[in-house]
Amino acid sequence: MKVQPVYLLAFLFFFLSHSVLAQRPVLTDEEQVSEMVTQEVDELYHSEEFVKKKNKKFPEVKGTMVVDIGVVQSGKVSSFFKVDSEIKDIDFINFMSDYILDHKFKFKLQKQQRYKVRYSITF
Repeated sequence: MKVQPVYLLAFLFFFLSHSVLAQRPVLTDEEQVSEMVTQEVDELYHSEEFVKKKNKKFPEVKGTMVVDIGVVQSGKVSSFFKVDSEIKDIDFINFMSDYILDHKFKFKLQKQQRYKVRYSITF
């Protein structure tokens, strides 16, 4: 069975373009990292899934929180620290912490790099 060159080229193009798109960019600039973390965490905490869980478990919780989010080389969240909060419900704060600690960002950092980003959210 002979494979047509056109099909082979199409397969190679698809395979190579897919693997390039699947790779996460490596960010080096602190402002870029801060911007991306803020954007992704905003999306995460405003997602339909999070809002449903929050409203089911903590419908009465309202207010503003300021937290520090640590990010390591792999794009994983390494730490979540409450800096200031109008919200005093420790169970809700733990819920938020657990939710973000499971997140993996759509970017990576250079080797041995870590960043801490201050993030503020109002519920």
